[in-house]
Amino acid sequence: MPVTSSLLSAEQTANRLPYAALTENIARLLRDPSVQVPPRMVLPLAGGGSLFAMPAADHQVAVTKLIIFTPANAGTPRATIQGDVVVFDVATGERRLVLDGPTVTARRTAAVSLLAAQRLAPSAEGPLLIVGAGVQGKAHLEAFAEGLGIREVLIASRSASSADALAQHARSLGLKASVAQDANAALADCPLAVTCTPAGGAVLGNMPRQDGFISAVGAFTPHMTELEPGLCRHFAEHGAVFLDTADARHEAGDLLQAGLDVTRFATLADVMTRTIERPAGPVLFKSCGWAGWDLAAARTALAR
Repeated sequence: MPVTSSLLSAEQTANRLPYAALTENIARLLRDPSVQVPPRMVLPLAGGGSLFAMPAADHQVAVTKLIIFTPANAGTPRATIQGDVVVFDVATGERRLVLDGPTVTARRTAAVSLLAAQRLAPSAEGPLLIVGAGVQGKAHLEAFAEGLGIREVLIASRSASSADALAQHARSLGLKASVAQDANAALADCPLAVTCTPAGGAVLGNMPRQDGFISAVGAFTPHMTELEPGLCRHFAEHGAVFLDTADARHEAGDLLQAGLDVTRFATLADVMTRTIERPAGPVLFKSCGWAGWDLAAARTALAR
């Protein structure tokens, strides 16, 4: 009998990607030698947008994420990321699932940050500072609350209404939440921080706490940045810098624009497969995205 494929809505996709299972599948994928992930194709579009085609496969599942990133949609009712993740059966070639692309992107990115924080953060108790109150801000809030058990969050955003809405969502989850008017000032009170902005310019520049951990996810091209160069150099000189994948070595605009030798930084796969102890000083985790994370999401969704 042919395999019946399902076109899942954003809500249905989210229901198939609980953070605990998704984080576990990401960790498992990093140890799987059958995984193949070629470089993603990025086609620049008029108006500053980009079309992304991101394939990945293992021995059983093949996926392609096809999404459009439209930064001009920030602050409007339209999403900045739109598209789908198509999941195929390798043995038969049949389509198994079509997942909502923005939901997959948000949840797997937050799960990658969560895994990095679980393995690398010097202090994982919070409070958590979230810079950027959009889709990624919400996903990271939920992932860190579920996976690390944080109880307090501070939210900074250019949009006061977005910050207020995310703070209210945090309170609905039982968290203590407040809006930070100055993200740099709030950094002194927060061992954990996530930057998930449209990356139109640096949003953090103050030096981190000695036990600080920042996951920077908003910038994913050499020309995008969320962190001041001096902050990146501080992590490299007085703490530790980790990358989500080796592809970040030519995509991490924050680090490249700081003039750092990005080739010397370990990746999350190195953390999962080698004996790398939790750093004693401040940690910067730079995430640029990878189709392998989408494959892990597809594995998670199929299992459920």
